[in-house]
Amino acid sequence: MRPAAFDPSVLRQHLRRHKIADLPELKRVLGTDTALTVFRKLKQLGYLASYTHRGRFYTLSDIARFDDRGLWSHEAVWFSRYGTLVSTVEAFVLASPNGYYAHELADFLHAEVQEPLRHLVQRERLSRTEIDGHFLYTAIEPTDRRNQTMVRRSAQTPSPEPSTSAPPTDGKSS
Repeated sequence: MRPAAFDPSVLRQHLRRHKIADLPELKRVLGTDTALTVFRKLKQLGYLASYTHRGRFYTLSDIARFDDRGLWSHEAVWFSRYGTLVSTVEAFVLASPNGYYAHELADFLHAEVQEPLRHLVQRERLSRTEIDGHFLYTAIEPTDRRNQTMVRRSAQTPSPEPSTSAPPTDGKSS
């Protein structure tokens, strides 16, 4: 017996109307109980998973309108051009001229970042340096780390300006 065919355009239409949806909603719209079927159809459409809400929400790549920092939100659900929260945290720290403290990143990304930072430091993808009793997260590459730390130590203000510390965009218009 031939398996049922599911039309991905049903998902496209639903997401265009609602912008985002979670897996149970997408299963219902597609008419399946199988998550794998939904993900196969989403893959055909080019989808993104949220970096907040534990990646629970999905949208289509062509729906997201990323700002110059590479972030987009809908109904307080955040998506990143860099993908996951871990990848987004890493991109922001590496692009920053003066590194980030955890609370600055959390405010900036609208998400808790302690676990991703811990993960990135353990995997030696980021470094951390204690400054005045707080950990500054910087690049792992020695020259970049030294420059970020020197800029931070010489700065009079404790927080970087968001517009100057966002990762570079890929040049695509959003």
